[in-house]
Amino acid sequence: MKKEEQNNKELIIGIDDAGRGPVLGPMVLGGCLMYKERESELKKAGIKDSKLLTPAKREELVETLKDMILDSHFVILTPVEIDTGLGMGVNLNEVEAIASATIVNKLCEKLTNEQKKNLTIIIDCPSTNPPAWLITVDKYIKPENKKIRIKAEHKADFNYPSVSAASIIAKTTRDAEIEKHKKEVGFDFGSGYPADPYTKAALEEHSEVLLKHHLIRESWATWKNFEEKSNPNNKKAKQSKLFE
Repeated sequence: MKKEEQNNKELIIGIDDAGRGPVLGPMVLGGCLMYKERESELKKAGIKDSKLLTPAKREELVETLKDMILDSHFVILTPVEIDTGLGMGVNLNEVEAIASATIVNKLCEKLTNEQKKNLTIIIDCPSTNPPAWLITVDKYIKPENKKIRIKAEHKADFNYPSVSAASIIAKTTRDAEIEKHKKEVGFDFGSGYPADPYTKAALEEHSEVLLKHHLIRESWATWKNFEEKSNPNNKKAKQSKLFE
């Protein structure tokens, strides 16, 4: 394809997160860059919101995506990074805004100015106020990318194939990280979500090991409530060691 034709083709970047709510393990944001005209192909291939797919199907489709998109990038936010941000007064929405901007800046690095003119970015919005959240994202966008069209919408992972693709990238990346950490600690702690019985059991039986490996989001109410029940005589919540 000639360079001029490439510059004139409409591009889209989709961004989504996985693991926003767990008490254990990282949160991952994924993004993918593709030609907008290929969105119909994504649908035909079965690309949809990762929550609607089995783990095996997600693993299959993430391989399929490699031949259908131009580039991808993901950001892994560890429990320590999440806790540190919250400890410094940066709420989770802003943490996610920073990570989203990081993905935008990375995927735009190799694009020409002409390509950027034909680019739209769609982010699955974690905030109840998408316009205000986009202002936060914009603070971390590099000056050379400020003019790119960016949308933040609820259920974008359901409505836009490019964001669905990003959700699969984020979810499979997080799943791989969780499996890696399970091998490190030597036991199955489940998905990391508070309602998961494996996660509950791990917190009750192996909290010291999980703390040692920095797998617990210590700023989470789930963990604080667990600590309070486990140590009813300790009126003062245990201080985080993140800043020592």
